[in-house]
Amino acid sequence: MDDQVVKRIKVWDGFIRSFHWLLVIAIATLYFSAEEGMMELHFIAGFFTLALLLTRLIWGLIGSKTAKLSALLHSPIAAIKSFKQTNEPVGHGAAGSYMVLAFFALLLVQLVSGLMTTDDILTDGPLVQYASNNVVEWAGWLHHTNFDLLFYAIILHVVAIVIYRIKGKKLVKAMVTGYTDKEAANTEVKVTKSPWLAIVIFVVLLSGLLMTWGAEPLSYLVS
Repeated sequence: MDDQVVKRIKVWDGFIRSFHWLLVIAIATLYFSAEEGMMELHFIAGFFTLALLLTRLIWGLIGSKTAKLSALLHSPIAAIKSFKQTNEPVGHGAAGSYMVLAFFALLLVQLVSGLMTTDDILTDGPLVQYASNNVVEWAGWLHHTNFDLLFYAIILHVVAIVIYRIKGKKLVKAMVTGYTDKEAANTEVKVTKSPWLAIVIFVVLLSGLLMTWGAEPLSYLVS
């Protein structure tokens, strides 16, 4: 007898959902502030994004089952096969995991390179003083070039979401509510943890960044 029933399962904890949408806002703010020359806001948004990403990576080690970095590791063969699968696993599928890892890598490159860039007028990243002129120049080039790659990755991500929606998979809804309908055995399925520890980690990291590297741009921004 088939004991599989469709159950409403919570697949994304509160921090993962907040991380996703706050990252959207942060990237938009970073782009807008850079285009408008609002460098104090740009640096504050950068430190916010850095704290957010570092917390996500830490949560990937100690957090919910679907948030674990190990859950994102799949072979290329598994990623190819996932396009043909009708029953996706709880959390990110194999192909989607590659996109998440690519985002993490691109964001890390963008943030670290930003810490070593300068506008040669008023604003220096906090690591500029520790780098040679050649490294600073290279970091500036990488910071601008990598953003183009990040932009293309965002477009690809949006296209993938649209395609999945056409196929009947409501990825955006799951990332808003945290829940998805899934065939599961008649047992309680729990893959998420309380997000409070992640929130505390984020607040601590952000406070540390703003009180050190971010103290000067923050004082200009609020004055």
